[in-house]
Amino acid sequence: MGIEPYESALDDVPGAHPYPRSSRYAGSEIGVHVRGDGSEVRYAKRRLLPSLAEAAEDAVPHVVGSGERVDQLGQRYFGDPGQWWRIADANPVLEPRELTAEPGVEIAVPLPGGFSGGLGGPGVRHG
Repeated sequence: MGIEPYESALDDVPGAHPYPRSSRYAGSEIGVHVRGDGSEVRYAKRRLLPSLAEAAEDAVPHVVGSGERVDQLGQRYFGDPGQWWRIADANPVLEPRELTAEPGVEIAVPLPGGFSGGLGGPGVRHG
């Protein structure tokens, strides 16, 4: 996938970066909240997603089959069941299970290397 072995090894080093490269939060900016006692709490700032219309430009349709799950779609399309969130980000759902709840429904699946979330711009929605 283009990640060099030494870079992917960082995913296993605690403190190397807050989220693994495969995480939906990997590119998110990290904020720091200072409590009244002076202690710091780090958090991932909000991810901004392209509009659904913009996301659809970099996606292919998938008709949900009976019994399919989002993790299976992540494995099928991205080679990693943990990448289900890419599909969820490209569709108007609040709960990932909504994607596969009804067989026969058409959902958008981002193209590998296409829509990756975390992008800004006009029509941005929050995820």
